[in-house]
Amino acid sequence: MARVFVTRRLPGHALERLAAEHETDVWPERLPPPRSELLARTAEVDGLLCMLADGVDAELIEHAPRLRAISNYAVGTDNVDLTAASGRAIAVGHTPDVLTDATADLAFALLLAVARALPEAAAAVRAGDWPTWEPARFLGRSVHGATLGIVGLGRIGRAVAQRARGFEMEVLATPTATSGGAPLETVLERSDFVSLHCPLTPATRHLIDAPALTRMRPTAILVNTARGAIVDPVALRRALEDGAIAGAALDVTDPEPMAPDDPLLAAPNLLVTPHIGSATTAARERMGELAVENLLAGLAGRPMPHQVNAT
Repeated sequence: MARVFVTRRLPGHALERLAAEHETDVWPERLPPPRSELLARTAEVDGLLCMLADGVDAELIEHAPRLRAISNYAVGTDNVDLTAASGRAIAVGHTPDVLTDATADLAFALLLAVARALPEAAAAVRAGDWPTWEPARFLGRSVHGATLGIVGLGRIGRAVAQRARGFEMEVLATPTATSGGAPLETVLERSDFVSLHCPLTPATRHLIDAPALTRMRPTAILVNTARGAIVDPVALRRALEDGAIAGAALDVTDPEPMAPDDPLLAAPNLLVTPHIGSATTAARERMGELAVENLLAGLAGRPMPHQVNAT
Protein backbone atom coordinates (compact mmCIF):
# COMPACT_ATOMS: atom_id res chain seq x y z
CA MET A 1 0.00 0.00 0.00
CA ALA A 2 1.42 3.37 -1.07
CA ARG A 3 1.07 6.74 0.62
CA VAL A 4 -0.78 9.42 -1.34
CA PHE A 5 -1.46 13.12 -0.77
CA VAL A 6 -4.47 14.77 -2.41
CA THR A 7 -4.41 18.57 -2.31
CA ARG A 8 -8.19 19.10 -2.24
CA ARG A 9 -11.43 17.22 -1.79
CA LEU A 10 -13.01 16.21 -5.11
CA PRO A 11 -16.66 15.93 -6.16
CA GLY A 12 -17.95 12.42 -6.76
CA HIS A 13 -16.65 9.13 -5.39
CA ALA A 14 -13.26 8.74 -7.10
CA LEU A 15 -11.29 9.34 -3.91
CA GLU A 16 -13.12 6.46 -2.23
CA ARG A 17 -11.61 4.15 -4.83
CA LEU A 18 -8.16 5.60 -4.18
CA ALA A 19 -8.51 5.25 -0.41
CA ALA A 20 -9.58 1.62 -0.80
CA GLU A 21 -6.18 0.78 -2.28
CA HIS A 22 -3.74 3.23 -0.71
CA GLU A 23 -3.19 5.28 2.42
CA THR A 24 -4.72 8.58 1.38
CA ASP A 25 -4.23 11.98 3.01
CA VAL A 26 -6.68 14.62 1.71
CA TRP A 27 -6.16 18.30 2.44
CA PRO A 28 -9.44 19.35 4.12
CA GLU A 29 -9.45 23.12 3.64
CA ARG A 30 -11.16 25.25 1.02
CA LEU A 31 -7.92 27.02 0.09
CA PRO A 32 -4.92 25.13 -1.34
CA PRO A 33 -2.28 23.92 1.11
CA PRO A 34 0.29 26.64 1.81
CA ARG A 35 3.71 26.05 0.34
CA SER A 36 5.16 24.86 3.66
CA GLU A 37 2.33 22.34 4.10
CA LEU A 38 2.61 21.14 0.51
CA LEU A 39 6.30 20.43 0.98
CA ALA A 40 5.72 18.74 4.33
CA ARG A 41 2.81 16.58 3.18
CA THR A 42 4.62 15.37 0.06
CA ALA A 43 7.99 14.64 1.70
CA GLU A 44 7.19 10.97 2.36
CA VAL A 45 4.52 10.15 -0.23
CA ASP A 46 4.61 7.83 -3.20
CA GLY A 47 1.82 9.55 -5.11
CA LEU A 48 0.45 13.09 -5.46
CA LEU A 49 -2.94 14.14 -6.80
CA CYS A 50 -2.72 17.90 -7.27
CA MET A 51 -4.70 20.83 -8.65
CA LEU A 52 -3.61 23.49 -11.12
CA ALA A 53 -3.14 25.92 -8.21
CA ASP A 54 -0.43 23.71 -6.68
CA GLY A 55 3.13 24.46 -7.72
CA VAL A 56 4.81 21.10 -8.22
CA ASP A 57 8.27 22.39 -9.03
CA ALA A 58 11.80 21.02 -8.93
CA GLU A 59 12.17 21.87 -5.25
CA LEU A 60 9.13 19.85 -4.25
CA ILE A 61 10.16 16.93 -6.43
CA GLU A 62 13.69 16.97 -4.95
CA HIS A 63 12.30 16.92 -1.40
CA ALA A 64 9.98 13.96 -2.11
CA PRO A 65 12.41 11.06 -2.60
CA ARG A 66 9.66 8.41 -2.65
CA LEU A 67 7.45 10.22 -5.17
CA ARG A 68 6.83 8.15 -8.30
CA ALA A 69 3.45 9.29 -9.67
CA ILE A 70 1.86 12.73 -10.07
CA SER A 71 -1.72 13.12 -11.26
CA ASN A 72 -2.84 16.64 -12.15
CA TYR A 73 -6.57 17.38 -11.86
CA ALA A 74 -6.53 19.54 -14.99
CA VAL A 75 -5.93 19.41 -18.73
CA GLY A 76 -2.89 21.68 -18.57
CA THR A 77 0.29 20.79 -16.73
CA ASP A 78 1.98 24.20 -16.57
CA ASN A 79 1.97 23.95 -12.76
CA VAL A 80 4.16 20.82 -12.87
CA ASP A 81 7.87 20.83 -13.70
CA LEU A 82 7.79 18.05 -16.29
CA THR A 83 11.55 18.16 -16.80
CA ALA A 84 12.25 17.57 -13.12
CA ALA A 85 9.63 14.83 -12.95
CA SER A 86 10.96 13.03 -16.03
CA GLY A 87 14.48 13.32 -14.66
CA ARG A 88 13.33 11.25 -11.70
CA ALA A 89 11.25 8.89 -13.88
CA ILE A 90 8.08 10.17 -12.19
CA ALA A 91 5.01 9.65 -14.35
CA VAL A 92 2.75 12.71 -14.74
CA GLY A 93 -0.87 12.42 -15.80
CA HIS A 94 -3.64 14.88 -16.64
CA THR A 95 -7.39 14.81 -17.39
CA PRO A 96 -8.04 15.63 -21.06
CA ASP A 97 -11.23 15.40 -23.16
CA VAL A 98 -13.78 15.23 -20.33
CA LEU A 99 -13.96 19.00 -19.81
CA THR A 100 -13.91 19.97 -23.49
CA ASP A 101 -17.62 20.59 -23.91
CA ALA A 102 -18.07 22.20 -20.51
CA THR A 103 -15.30 24.71 -21.20
CA ALA A 104 -16.48 25.38 -24.76
CA ASP A 105 -19.99 26.04 -23.44
CA LEU A 106 -18.63 28.58 -20.97
CA ALA A 107 -16.45 30.28 -23.58
CA PHE A 108 -19.47 30.81 -25.78
CA ALA A 109 -21.60 31.88 -22.82
CA LEU A 110 -19.01 34.52 -21.93
CA LEU A 111 -18.89 35.69 -25.53
CA LEU A 112 -22.66 36.11 -25.62
CA ALA A 113 -22.81 37.75 -22.21
CA VAL A 114 -20.35 40.50 -23.07
CA ALA A 115 -21.65 40.92 -26.62
CA ARG A 116 -25.20 41.53 -25.35
CA ALA A 117 -24.25 43.47 -22.18
CA LEU A 118 -25.96 40.91 -19.95
CA PRO A 119 -24.05 41.73 -16.71
CA GLU A 120 -24.93 45.43 -16.99
CA ALA A 121 -28.55 44.75 -17.88
CA ALA A 122 -29.03 42.27 -15.03
CA ALA A 123 -27.38 44.65 -12.55
CA ALA A 124 -29.73 47.45 -13.62
CA VAL A 125 -32.77 45.32 -12.85
CA ARG A 126 -31.51 44.48 -9.35
CA ALA A 127 -30.68 48.14 -8.74
CA GLY A 128 -34.22 49.20 -9.62
CA ASP A 129 -33.00 50.98 -12.73
CA TRP A 130 -35.61 49.67 -15.16
CA PRO A 131 -38.03 52.54 -15.63
CA THR A 132 -39.39 51.38 -19.00
CA TRP A 133 -38.49 49.69 -22.26
CA GLU A 134 -35.86 51.90 -23.88
CA PRO A 135 -34.93 51.76 -27.55
CA ALA A 136 -31.30 52.87 -27.14
CA ARG A 137 -30.22 51.24 -23.87
CA PHE A 138 -28.05 48.13 -23.44
CA LEU A 139 -27.32 47.94 -27.14
CA GLY A 140 -25.03 45.01 -27.78
CA ARG A 141 -23.13 43.55 -30.69
CA SER A 142 -24.48 41.00 -33.12
CA VAL A 143 -23.05 37.51 -32.79
CA HIS A 144 -24.93 35.85 -35.65
CA GLY A 145 -22.88 36.08 -38.82
CA ALA A 146 -19.90 37.71 -37.10
CA THR A 147 -16.29 36.55 -37.39
CA LEU A 148 -14.80 34.48 -34.57
CA GLY A 149 -11.06 34.16 -34.23
CA ILE A 150 -9.77 31.12 -32.35
CA VAL A 151 -6.21 31.13 -31.01
CA GLY A 152 -5.37 27.48 -30.38
CA LEU A 153 -7.47 25.03 -32.37
CA GLY A 154 -7.16 22.06 -30.04
CA ARG A 155 -10.02 20.05 -28.54
CA ILE A 156 -11.67 23.02 -26.84
CA GLY A 157 -10.98 25.40 -29.71
CA ARG A 158 -12.62 23.00 -32.16
CA ALA A 159 -15.62 22.61 -29.85
CA VAL A 160 -16.04 26.40 -29.74
CA ALA A 161 -15.82 26.51 -33.54
CA GLN A 162 -18.57 23.91 -33.73
CA ARG A 163 -20.83 26.09 -31.56
CA ALA A 164 -20.01 29.11 -33.70
CA ARG A 165 -21.28 27.33 -36.78
CA GLY A 166 -24.74 27.26 -35.19
CA PHE A 167 -24.60 31.07 -35.23
CA GLU A 168 -23.43 31.03 -38.86
CA MET A 169 -20.19 32.72 -37.83
CA GLU A 170 -17.10 32.83 -39.98
CA VAL A 171 -14.32 31.09 -38.06
CA LEU A 172 -10.65 31.98 -38.38
CA ALA A 173 -8.03 30.01 -36.48
CA THR A 174 -4.30 30.06 -35.94
CA PRO A 175 -2.33 27.12 -37.39
CA THR A 176 -1.82 23.84 -35.56
CA ALA A 177 0.83 21.16 -35.94
CA THR A 178 -1.50 19.16 -38.19
CA SER A 179 -3.49 21.81 -40.05
CA GLY A 180 -3.12 25.19 -41.62
CA GLY A 181 -4.63 28.44 -40.50
CA ALA A 182 -4.20 32.17 -40.48
CA PRO A 183 -1.33 34.02 -38.78
CA LEU A 184 -2.16 35.41 -35.35
CA GLU A 185 -1.97 38.96 -36.70
CA THR A 186 -4.61 38.18 -39.34
CA VAL A 187 -6.89 36.49 -36.81
CA LEU A 188 -6.70 39.50 -34.50
CA GLU A 189 -7.24 42.05 -37.26
CA ARG A 190 -10.21 40.34 -38.93
CA SER A 191 -12.18 39.01 -35.96
CA ASP A 192 -15.18 40.49 -34.17
CA PHE A 193 -14.56 38.08 -31.30
CA VAL A 194 -11.25 36.44 -30.30
CA SER A 195 -11.33 33.33 -28.11
CA LEU A 196 -8.13 31.96 -26.57
CA HIS A 197 -7.59 28.20 -26.28
CA CYS A 198 -3.81 27.72 -26.55
CA PRO A 199 -1.72 26.16 -23.76
CA LEU A 200 0.46 28.34 -21.56
CA THR A 201 4.10 27.97 -22.63
CA PRO A 202 7.06 30.35 -22.66
CA ALA A 203 6.06 31.22 -26.23
CA THR A 204 2.43 32.04 -25.35
CA ARG A 205 3.01 33.92 -22.08
CA HIS A 206 1.62 37.42 -22.69
CA LEU A 207 0.91 36.44 -26.28
CA ILE A 208 -1.93 38.95 -26.13
CA ASP A 209 0.08 42.03 -25.23
CA ALA A 210 -0.27 45.72 -26.10
CA PRO A 211 0.73 45.32 -29.78
CA ALA A 212 -1.63 42.35 -30.17
CA LEU A 213 -4.53 44.24 -28.62
CA THR A 214 -3.79 47.20 -30.89
CA ARG A 215 -4.29 44.91 -33.88
CA MET A 216 -7.82 44.03 -32.75
CA ARG A 217 -10.82 46.01 -33.91
CA PRO A 218 -12.18 48.69 -31.54
CA THR A 219 -15.50 46.82 -31.72
CA ALA A 220 -13.94 43.43 -30.91
CA ILE A 221 -14.34 41.35 -27.75
CA LEU A 222 -11.66 39.11 -26.21
CA VAL A 223 -12.55 35.87 -24.41
CA ASN A 224 -10.02 33.85 -22.39
CA THR A 225 -10.84 30.44 -20.91
CA ALA A 226 -7.32 29.02 -21.36
CA ARG A 227 -4.69 30.38 -18.93
CA GLY A 228 -4.55 33.84 -17.44
CA ALA A 229 -0.92 34.57 -18.26
CA ILE A 230 -1.59 34.33 -22.00
CA VAL A 231 -2.95 37.89 -21.66
CA ASP A 232 -0.92 40.82 -20.35
CA PRO A 233 -3.32 42.22 -17.71
CA VAL A 234 -1.80 45.72 -17.72
CA ALA A 235 -2.12 45.95 -21.49
CA LEU A 236 -5.68 44.63 -21.34
CA ARG A 237 -6.71 47.22 -18.75
CA ARG A 238 -5.31 50.02 -20.89
CA ALA A 239 -6.97 48.66 -24.02
CA LEU A 240 -10.36 48.58 -22.29
CA GLU A 241 -9.93 52.02 -20.73
CA ASP A 242 -8.79 53.57 -24.02
CA GLY A 243 -11.50 51.87 -26.09
CA ALA A 244 -8.93 49.98 -28.16
CA ILE A 245 -11.24 46.97 -27.85
CA ALA A 246 -14.92 46.89 -26.93
CA GLY A 247 -14.85 44.36 -24.09
CA ALA A 248 -13.35 41.24 -22.58
CA ALA A 249 -14.49 38.15 -20.69
CA LEU A 250 -12.01 36.22 -18.56
CA ASP A 251 -12.48 32.92 -16.79
CA VAL A 252 -8.75 32.81 -16.04
CA THR A 253 -6.55 35.64 -14.81
CA ASP A 254 -2.98 36.57 -13.97
CA PRO A 255 -2.60 36.47 -11.02
CA GLU A 256 -5.25 33.94 -10.05
CA PRO A 257 -7.25 34.56 -8.00
CA MET A 258 -7.43 38.31 -8.53
CA ALA A 259 -7.30 40.61 -5.53
CA PRO A 260 -10.54 42.57 -5.00
CA ASP A 261 -8.60 45.80 -5.57
CA ASP A 262 -6.87 44.63 -8.75
CA PRO A 263 -6.89 47.63 -11.14
CA LEU A 264 -8.09 45.44 -13.99
CA LEU A 265 -11.43 44.90 -12.24
CA ALA A 266 -12.16 48.62 -12.57
CA ALA A 267 -11.85 48.50 -16.36
CA PRO A 268 -15.03 49.03 -18.38
CA ASN A 269 -16.85 46.27 -20.26
CA LEU A 270 -15.07 43.47 -18.43
CA LEU A 271 -16.64 40.24 -17.17
CA VAL A 272 -14.58 37.98 -14.89
CA THR A 273 -15.61 34.55 -13.61
CA PRO A 274 -13.60 32.46 -11.09
CA HIS A 275 -12.12 29.75 -13.36
CA ILE A 276 -15.32 27.75 -13.79
CA GLY A 277 -14.73 26.45 -17.32
CA SER A 278 -14.97 22.80 -16.26
CA ALA A 279 -17.49 23.43 -13.47
CA THR A 280 -20.26 21.04 -14.34
CA THR A 281 -21.03 18.08 -12.10
CA ALA A 282 -20.40 15.59 -14.89
CA ALA A 283 -17.10 17.12 -15.99
CA ARG A 284 -15.62 17.54 -12.52
CA GLU A 285 -16.60 14.04 -11.40
CA ARG A 286 -15.14 12.51 -14.54
CA MET A 287 -11.95 14.54 -14.02
CA GLY A 288 -11.68 12.96 -10.58
CA GLU A 289 -12.11 9.50 -12.03
CA LEU A 290 -9.39 10.08 -14.62
CA ALA A 291 -7.04 11.59 -12.04
CA VAL A 292 -7.44 8.56 -9.78
CA GLU A 293 -7.06 6.14 -12.69
CA ASN A 294 -3.81 7.86 -13.64
CA LEU A 295 -2.49 7.71 -10.09
CA LEU A 296 -3.43 4.06 -9.54
CA ALA A 297 -1.71 3.06 -12.76
CA GLY A 298 1.42 5.05 -11.96
CA LEU A 299 1.69 3.60 -8.48
CA ALA A 300 1.29 0.10 -9.90
CA GLY A 301 4.13 0.69 -12.34
CA ARG A 302 1.86 0.77 -15.38
CA PRO A 303 1.69 3.56 -17.97
CA MET A 304 -0.96 6.10 -16.98
CA PRO A 305 -4.02 6.19 -19.25
CA HIS A 306 -3.37 9.89 -19.80
CA GLN A 307 0.34 10.37 -19.26
CA VAL A 308 2.04 13.53 -20.53
CA ASN A 309 5.72 12.67 -20.11
CA ALA A 310 8.07 9.86 -20.96
CA THR A 311 9.60 7.94 -18.04
